[in-house]
Amino acid sequence: MAYTTINKSTTHSNSIAYTGSGSSDTKTVGFQPDLVWIKSRSLAYSHDIYDSVRGTGKRIQSNNNSAEDSGVPSGGVTAFTSTGYTVGGGYNGDNASGETYVAWNWKAGTTGSGTTTGSGTGKAYTYSVNTTAGFSIVKYGGNSTAGHTIPHHLGAVPECIIIKKIDGAAKDWVVYHVKKGNASALSLNKTDATFGGTGRFNSTTPTATVFTLGADDEGNNGSQQYVAYCFAPKKGYSKFGSWVSNNNADGAFVYTGFAPSFVMLKEYDGTNQWVMYDNKRPGYNQTSNALFANASGAEATDLGVDLVSNGYKIRSTNNQDTGNYLYMAFASEPLVANVGTNGIPATAR
Repeated sequence: MAYTTINKSTTHSNSIAYTGSGSSDTKTVGFQPDLVWIKSRSLAYSHDIYDSVRGTGKRIQSNNNSAEDSGVPSGGVTAFTSTGYTVGGGYNGDNASGETYVAWNWKAGTTGSGTTTGSGTGKAYTYSVNTTAGFSIVKYGGNSTAGHTIPHHLGAVPECIIIKKIDGAAKDWVVYHVKKGNASALSLNKTDATFGGTGRFNSTTPTATVFTLGADDEGNNGSQQYVAYCFAPKKGYSKFGSWVSNNNADGAFVYTGFAPSFVMLKEYDGTNQWVMYDNKRPGYNQTSNALFANASGAEATDLGVDLVSNGYKIRSTNNQDTGNYLYMAFASEPLVANVGTNGIPATAR
């Protein structure tokens, strides 16, 4: 059995569920998060995504194509702390009194800057990276030239890259996923199936040092700024894969090699939604409550996924077709940890 190098997954990514206070307070995550993704469970409010590279008070929203909002009300994320983040109380989307929320959090941490490479004019970029967990945040300038390469600093090949244009005219999110390859892309804010990605990723597979852009505005306009969230797989901690749905309540089992704490899935040859599950909201196993990255609606129930010690099991025909799905998953704990010379089995069922 192959052991993981990450024995405690929750020191790198963690989900929290909370009830809003209506006033400024600090939410405890367990580490300093560099990416905080908040969604109201009880209210139909947009997803709010903050990161330490762009800075506090600047949100982007996965369910629309709007540019970065730097005029976030006082209820937005106002600080990243050593153990979590501080959120105000003046905005229903993140911390309204008595309303329920979930926040998905990832740690990057090592910061730097440089100049982009490849075709066209090099542009300044800044980044924060966690090579242990295979996650980086890169803010960069576009140059409108196919073959523009962006250093991601992971030291490994990313298998999922999520990009958003953060200024200028509104443009859709762009998602690269290894299971669809370099000539296809998805829009995080839409239910659309995959579309031709040549203009987005230049039909070029990411390497251990860079990812490559086409000339389309969604990822590479010469006068605009972008943020990219880059993920490389780590055994026992994260996985980016695919599976075929049988459109049956006794659905497919997807092996990840760990007990998932967070799963986001999307039908890539159909128009079902980007479905998000986690292990902190009431209802997981067997009738998991779901949220949708592309929609602002409140939490939906009975969409059916069972999170187990080595993967997840589909338990409902809701939001399923007989089609192909891709996913990104992160661990609550590995199936087998590697502490000293002894493997420690996961305690999940």
